[in-house]
Amino acid sequence: MDFMTLANALVAGCREGREKENLDKLYAADAVSVEAMAMEEGGSRETHGLDGIKGKHAWWDANFEVLEGMISDPFPHGDDRFAVIFDMKAKNTQTGEVSEMKEVAVYHVADGKIVREEFFYGM
Repeated sequence: MDFMTLANALVAGCREGREKENLDKLYAADAVSVEAMAMEEGGSRETHGLDGIKGKHAWWDANFEVLEGMISDPFPHGDDRFAVIFDMKAKNTQTGEVSEMKEVAVYHVADGKIVREEFFYGM
């Protein structure tokens, strides 16, 4: 899959609720995901491997309901990286708290697959 086809497929899948399908289709088996901070106290900011990244998605789905969302078109940076802006309102299903969230995700591509994703967001 060429670079922009992959970038557009990621965005389309996120907009259409096909994130899990995207993982199997667009990500390398040894992909790395890096958060701005550890998701759990004492945990790591980095998650290694597709199974770990799927676990992050399962955690999100179990803890948050997206009420509103906007996903930008991809912003290419050369032929091996692109950024996407995510802007959403989500409800914590444990507490009922509703938050507005904005983050920038940078995706690194090699051999037609996403090999690294990095998330930037305000605290």
